[in-house]
Amino acid sequence: MGEGYGGCVTTWPDLAVLELLVAVAETGSIGAAAAAVGTGQPSASRSLLRLERRTGVTLLQRTPSGTVLTAQGALVVDWARDLLAAAAHFSDAQRTLVSGRSAVTVAASMTIAEYLLPRWLVPLRTAHPDVEVALVAANSTEVARAVRGGEADIGFVEDGRLPSGLHSTVVASDRLVVVVAPGHPWARRRRLPVTASELAATALLVREAGSGTRVALEDALGQHGLAVRPALELTTSTAVRIAALSAQSPAVLSELAVAGLLASGELVEVRVDGVDLTRELRAVWTGSRRPTGMVASVLAAAV
Repeated sequence: MGEGYGGCVTTWPDLAVLELLVAVAETGSIGAAAAAVGTGQPSASRSLLRLERRTGVTLLQRTPSGTVLTAQGALVVDWARDLLAAAAHFSDAQRTLVSGRSAVTVAASMTIAEYLLPRWLVPLRTAHPDVEVALVAANSTEVARAVRGGEADIGFVEDGRLPSGLHSTVVASDRLVVVVAPGHPWARRRRLPVTASELAATALLVREAGSGTRVALEDALGQHGLAVRPALELTTSTAVRIAALSAQSPAVLSELAVAGLLASGELVEVRVDGVDLTRELRAVWTGSRRPTGMVASVLAAAV
């Protein structure tokens, strides 16, 4: 607990149990999650039950075949990821302050941070072992704001629109896909693609407004004079993916986020006719049009 404003006592979230909950979402079982965070399954189960009692919300549905998140649990995992990312950023910044070593802060949209940035940063770390690299994961709008405000040295966004006041270059391309659970009627439409009008008329599981994935979908439908109709808005691809597995609504996500589930048949890709769902992934920075120093090194690792 901590002392809040006005002498009020604030109960701070337990980061360890939030990390455990996120691990359950990623592994599908409490046992595997416990192993991932380095604790025993009985202790993990007790911690998760205490979290449910403390929040007053059922976060997990325990079944003979594994453990899945409830809809409320998916939202809590969404929020927990943001909190854990902020905690990691704080720890990195603190270590840099104490050690006096040079540092670079990289902000990246959720999809890029999860699926692309790790393999970009490994060679960077090898080439510059004396440099501390701090990663901030946020949606594309927030990444652009962080770079523009000097909170990050370089950012990576999924939004194809060039952010004002920033230099940018394309580092990769991506494709959004419409996916459904195997039992959804659209899963059986092998020969008859979904039209732009059908997609716009259907309530979809989507990322939040301001995310690169959402902006790309809005732009694609906007070319036909159509708008997105959200069934549920979530702030990470993982949360949308989990919801798609258990919901009756189609979801729209990066192909990077669902490749494994498409390969296993747990989700089915739906063909969409006449809607361009490809997009460019960009690096953004301030200052000189030609980046220098560690910003240039990070950019070189990405391209």
